[in-house]
Amino acid sequence: MSLPDPNYVNPRGIPQAPFVENVEEYVKDRSQVEPMLNKFQEMIQKYKYMETSTASRLAGLREKIPDIEKTLDMVRFIDSRKDSDEKIETNYELNDTLYAKAAVAPTDRVHLWLGANVMLEYTTSEAIELLESKLDSAKKSQQICEDDLEFLRENITIMQVNTARVYNWDVQQRALEKEKAK
Repeated sequence: MSLPDPNYVNPRGIPQAPFVENVEEYVKDRSQVEPMLNKFQEMIQKYKYMETSTASRLAGLREKIPDIEKTLDMVRFIDSRKDSDEKIETNYELNDTLYAKAAVAPTDRVHLWLGANVMLEYTTSEAIELLESKLDSAKKSQQICEDDLEFLRENITIMQVNTARVYNWDVQQRALEKEKAK
């Protein structure tokens, strides 16, 4: 296993945590221990904040992707029936638990809710293209979030190990000083 490069920054700008391989070289003298441990704790908190933020974004994407897929499937279905003479009988969702029956005439146009009180009309082919693009983008964002979460968790672990190693070194140095004093 190779040691992390302390100068590495991932593609989203998250810096790699330094690994303290040799505590004696890194600390130099015991007066630096307390400020160094505080700095390590601050870095851990920053990584944890980024982890929470990224996990929240990932949860939103995991909720959004099935909705996009469901909408895309429906638009494809409507597109496949646009040349038919039969109406499509369906239950139309008015609310989370409230549905109404509807008979939809064949059409080559759909209205998509884009959010922020915006709804636009598209041809079914334009809507399919748009939804496929949004789905692809959401899946890429999901993969990026998953990669970032893994990177952040690794860095949190590295910083926790650093903290433990510096703290243990300090305890060991105090014990040696007490022995010498006796």
